[in-house]
Amino acid sequence: MPSRHALVRRPGPRLAEGLLTHLDRRRVDPALALRQWEAYVRALREHRWRTTEVAPDDDCPDAVFVEDTMAVFRNVALLARSGATARRLEVPAARQAAEALGCSLNAVRAPGTLDGGDVLKIGDTVYVGRGCRTNAEGVRQLRAVFEPLGARVIPVPVSRTLHLKSAVTALPDGTVIGYPPLVDDPSVFPHFRPVLEESGAHVVLLGGDALLMAASAPRTAKLFTRLGYRPVLVDIGEFEKREGCVTCLSVRLRDLAS
Repeated sequence: MPSRHALVRRPGPRLAEGLLTHLDRRRVDPALALRQWEAYVRALREHRWRTTEVAPDDDCPDAVFVEDTMAVFRNVALLARSGATARRLEVPAARQAAEALGCSLNAVRAPGTLDGGDVLKIGDTVYVGRGCRTNAEGVRQLRAVFEPLGARVIPVPVSRTLHLKSAVTALPDGTVIGYPPLVDDPSVFPHFRPVLEESGAHVVLLGGDALLMAASAPRTAKLFTRLGYRPVLVDIGEFEKREGCVTCLSVRLRDLAS
């Protein structure tokens, strides 16, 4: 079985102070958020994912969204440089964790910007969202690092939501799933299936037929069950208030030895 490892980072007490781009600010319960995060991590572990906790940083309200700190292809981690300046402080601790796991490290340099949440990998195809957090130079640098490793990099416009993976993710068979009001151009993807709930567009592939997804998308969970998948539902409501989803709460590293 290929090794499966996830970097996670516990939420801090200032979670409610994080950045918002497309949602109105709502009250966040830090204690409930911590319990939801613990249940999310437990779901990963129950499906044979090893987890490494990145050192917390209570001065970075968005640090729990650890996926944004890097993009990983094969055993190479490209450290992000967010278009949101305040979030760049989150990267050093994530870098240390990735290095300790044996990742080869590269980093986006100025004037490039890139958030890990804008990077969707489907096999050797890497879709990269160009929007408020990732610019053309960031895409160019990602291409320069990943294409020599065998990646095919495809830029995708993102204007209706924070990140590419706020709008779309993919099922194990490579079908891209998305909530149509948030997807700029579904025709970019060879196989696209719309879903009826915004949070239904976000899945983490746990292995086999298991899909980690938010409990706030029950109709989409029923759809995936009919398609032969096994939804694993977690309540991440406090993070959804912060424009978070199941993908952004971890960095998934598969088979680092390959």
